[in-house]
Amino acid sequence: MRVKGVTRCPNAVLHDWLQAELAAVLAALPPAVPGDPAATRAAWAAWQAGLGRRFTLPEELPPLRLLLVLDNLAGHKTPDLVLWLCAHGVMPLYTPLGGSWLNMAESIQRILKRRALEGTHPASPQDIIAALEATARGWNRDPTPFVWGGQRAARRDRARQRRHALGGSGAQAHRPIRRRSPQAGQWR
Repeated sequence: MRVKGVTRCPNAVLHDWLQAELAAVLAALPPAVPGDPAATRAAWAAWQAGLGRRFTLPEELPPLRLLLVLDNLAGHKTPDLVLWLCAHGVMPLYTPLGGSWLNMAESIQRILKRRALEGTHPASPQDIIAALEATARGWNRDPTPFVWGGQRAARRDRARQRRHALGGSGAQAHRPIRRRSPQAGQWR
């Protein structure tokens, strides 16, 4: 998890930080091996095919090295940032406008905020920033696996198992419905 606390986040702050962090991630990856330009363009085009709004790919494309999932903030779609990403082999993909639940960053932010600030009374923005950055460092030392379908999904599954199906219709009841026995007038 990479966190940088700021009190304001215009594009000038966001882009410089994001570019520095992505450069560090790319430096840790194996070096890019240039291949057939047509195959490289096809790989970029395949990922761009799923975008609702496509951007024009530059003529010269490096090998695709990283997929970066971003939300739909206007600052994430500026030509300067998108061109920088493409020049470094990073394909930006954007979460759907109505799909904030698809954005894992939102979920991680919620967990980070809860761990850092629950039960505290910060006196200044600097206190909040320090708490969030310290929590992120702690997470990185001992990362919590982030798995879809964890404890909450298991609780939902158990609740579904406790329900009783009604005649194969898909409807369910919370308790068994008594049925008549073959002998008229007797309930079981």
